[in-house]
Amino acid sequence: MEIVVFGAGSLGSLVGGILAGDHDVTLVARREHAQTVHESGLRIDGELETQVTPAATTDGRDLEGDLAVVTVKSFDTPSIAETIATGSFEVVLSLQNGMGNEESLASALESPVLAGTATYGAILREPGLVECTGIGDVVVGDRRGGTSNVAETVGEAFSSGGLETTVAADMPYRLWEKLAVNAGINAVTALTETENRAVLESPTDHIARAATKETARVARADGVDLSNREALVAMESVAEATATNTSSMAQDLQAGRRTEIDAINGYVVDRGDELGLETPTNRLLAALVRTWERGQELRNASLSASR
Repeated sequence: MEIVVFGAGSLGSLVGGILAGDHDVTLVARREHAQTVHESGLRIDGELETQVTPAATTDGRDLEGDLAVVTVKSFDTPSIAETIATGSFEVVLSLQNGMGNEESLASALESPVLAGTATYGAILREPGLVECTGIGDVVVGDRRGGTSNVAETVGEAFSSGGLETTVAADMPYRLWEKLAVNAGINAVTALTETENRAVLESPTDHIARAATKETARVARADGVDLSNREALVAMESVAEATATNTSSMAQDLQAGRRTEIDAINGYVVDRGDELGLETPTNRLLAALVRTWERGQELRNASLSASR
């Protein structure tokens, strides 16, 4: 399968690198990373180890392939959709954080758009080198739910390429569950400069739990049967399994980068407002992170960031 990964930072490089062992992969990445991969290949260390030689470029325009995998930050989704639209792909798969990415892609593209989640841990250590910090899985499916032959084809390609992959018929549930996890963990650990374990301990545990439960309530109002208990179990399980990890939002604040707050806690607030639900904890967390971004002059900055 011909696969192009748009936004090949940490996760995109790991996914693309693993798939490159069995498929024809092109990474669309930042200049230094793309140049190093082009000249010397991509090395994966850590829980997974391999050396591969995918194609690499900084220019994602006019590309063609069977599958486009999107791993850019959520605020870059509209611009990357415009880039993908200049080429030709049979199907597009979002492996991004937050909510609303699939709809944004689908509104700009003629190709079918699949939803996906990925729990592999990845850190881009330096140009040409990505570390796999944890073995996880990839879940793909129709963004609206139900069975999908296209998703089955993508799932088979990912599995044959070496990624633990599940094809799911309940992607709306899985996306809201993931949002509940991120809403509970990311902003809290970012604002307090702590590891994920912090949300399991006083005095921040009740804040994380409140944000998670609010997200579940909004999900139910939006037609997805995610109970408070299920959301809390998911959030706490992820926090325990990644206790010593630093969340992606915490990494963004530490590096002085714009965050994905709008697609996580901010999305909970916005959708809650539309449905007539109060989400005070998510509103406070979103306001604090957005205030930090404004203080760093990031809110209106035109940034291109990869997950």
